[in-house]
Amino acid sequence: ESLVGARVLLTGASAGIGEQMAYHYARFGAEIVLTARREAVLQKVMEKCLTLGAKKVFLIPADMSSPSEPQKVVQFAVQKLGGLDYLVLNHIGANRFQMWAGDVEFTRWLMQVNFFSYVALATAALPTLEENNGSLVVVSSVAGKIATPFTTSYSATKFALDGFFSSLRHELMMQKKNVSVTLCILGLIDTDTAMESIRGKVHLTASPAAEAALAIILGGVTRLQEVFYPWWLQQVFYLWVLAPSNEVLQSYYNYSSP
Repeated sequence: ESLVGARVLLTGASAGIGEQMAYHYARFGAEIVLTARREAVLQKVMEKCLTLGAKKVFLIPADMSSPSEPQKVVQFAVQKLGGLDYLVLNHIGANRFQMWAGDVEFTRWLMQVNFFSYVALATAALPTLEENNGSLVVVSSVAGKIATPFTTSYSATKFALDGFFSSLRHELMMQKKNVSVTLCILGLIDTDTAMESIRGKVHLTASPAAEAALAIILGGVTRLQEVFYPWWLQQVFYLWVLAPSNEVLQSYYNYSSP
């Protein structure tokens, strides 16, 4: 009920978890601004959201590798919706699921998409979120809690998200600003992109994107500090902190030394 008429800016909304979140928000009767790179795909998502019950839906194509895009997207959302109650940061740059090969430029690009654009979007949205006692929802990964093989650059961006937004949460509390920050730590999800990148490389079962999307939304609504999905991932993380085992971790990956 609290999402009826809620004003939501959702990034990475054209596919995968973001697309599923868009449909859930629509069913709950939210007002939504969708953004991603592909306008034609966003248009289809927007049309389905309207059939599912969204009060309002707008779209704005944007490439988050461009430093100027975050400010433009937030301004568009605030103009169209009159403010924001939720900023849901979900977009992601393509991950090269492979051993580190020394590509510093790729890492710099990925940091812009996966980290710096998140910081810029949150910074631009904070005034309207503060005004409306809103929520920041940040989609991250277990690779931002536990460093895993084949994810050097990706893992770096996710650890950066944890550090920045966990610190920001403390600062907002200290300033008595009623803006919640929810960090969502996801395991392997059955999106097309993820399944293609890890095929034949890991021994793990993927969880459904639609369920992950709902867990993220509920975490934001209840203003949790952290959401682990699937739920047992939290126990895995605590066990890792207490007794890390590189051998156990590496056993889940397919790799033969040259």
